[in-house]
Amino acid sequence: MTLRYTVDAVVLDIEGTTSATGFVVDVLYPYARSRFAALLSERSGDPEVARAVAQVREAIGEPEADAVRVEKALNAWLDEDRKATPLKILQGVIWSEGFARGDLVSHFYDDVVPELRAWHSSGVRLYVYSSGSVAAQRAWFTNSPEGDLTSLLSGLYDTENAGPKQEAESYRRISGSTGIGPARLLFLSDRPGELDAARAAGWHAVGIRRPGEPYFEQGVGDHAAAGTFDEITVSRSTS
Repeated sequence: MTLRYTVDAVVLDIEGTTSATGFVVDVLYPYARSRFAALLSERSGDPEVARAVAQVREAIGEPEADAVRVEKALNAWLDEDRKATPLKILQGVIWSEGFARGDLVSHFYDDVVPELRAWHSSGVRLYVYSSGSVAAQRAWFTNSPEGDLTSLLSGLYDTENAGPKQEAESYRRISGSTGIGPARLLFLSDRPGELDAARAAGWHAVGIRRPGEPYFEQGVGDHAAAGTFDEITVSRSTS
């Protein structure tokens, strides 16, 4: 069954939605883990790194924590798959540089990029809202197997500039930032809590269910569901 929506924009989750969670967990997480120590010791003066380190210290309640303690906290959060903003910032720094060096190439499910291009061509704006940092999102879409996809995107949102993904207020903030009314926004994600929050903010929400993904068996609650992007028809109103 094809799902049909007339909206002004589609907002995309990444892990489990456009791309395989396994790639992030099996490739990107170890890549970052192996480089935290060097980043913290060699780049502590970089404003973005220093800001994230300060946030780690605040989160663990240790304002004088040294680089070794900060790294330990980051690795513990990584083991828990905690969506901690400073972790995501530092991962983003490392991943961006890894993509730029050619160490990394992102992953997209085969059905995703053709639909993104079609939706974009029809005048529908595309945004990303991921727990990964804006820097990581930009690197992800810049270094895809099909080349640079950032020209398809109108904006990037993360937990720092929008807020937690399971809170309705975050979606209201995105709506306000884009200037698009909530009834004209469609959110795609594999996580029921995120879909609930988007709907509570007045958005349309569709759960993406891909076999093998962590939330596949759990399902998407009472939300409309699609197995692939080509099961969703998106058009922009001409009125």
